[in-house]
Amino acid sequence: MTTQLLIFGILGVLTTAYAFAVNRQLFGAGGAGRVSVLEGCYYALGVISVGLGWYCNVRYTHHVGARASYVAWTKALFANWAADSAAQDYIMVNLVLLPLWTIVDGRRRGLRSPWIYFVMSLFTSLAFAMAFYLAFVERQVRADRKKAAELTTPAPAPGSGADAAVAPAPS
Repeated sequence: MTTQLLIFGILGVLTTAYAFAVNRQLFGAGGAGRVSVLEGCYYALGVISVGLGWYCNVRYTHHVGARASYVAWTKALFANWAADSAAQDYIMVNLVLLPLWTIVDGRRRGLRSPWIYFVMSLFTSLAFAMAFYLAFVERQVRADRKKAAELTTPAPAPGSGADAAVAPAPS
């Protein structure tokens, strides 16, 4: 493994850990509860994506050697007209749409530090960052629903019998 890959790996782990740390309220007792099937699918797809991406990037780095860099990698994306089409799509999504989407939508939904998903994508993969953003949004939506339900559930009226279940029995 090269120094560059090691640094990128560490930065990928740190940005992911930061996303969890600043949004820890979603994972504690007052959060969304257990991982839902949809949220779990997002996490699984993100981990699969980063694994496949890193496998390819490690192979690329070892193949290219000392010439490996972001600039060389980006130039390699434009190998032919078909690759050009996919590359411009990828670049537009990763560098323009992902930050706009996650920052604007993340703020609207109450996620903390929504810019981190863009930064995360630079060190992990676009699909990983998108998958984890969607998992966090899913968790935020469920936490918001839980809070709304708790706020709209009326407290039992005194003497209704509902409070007797928690009151100690007379001795």
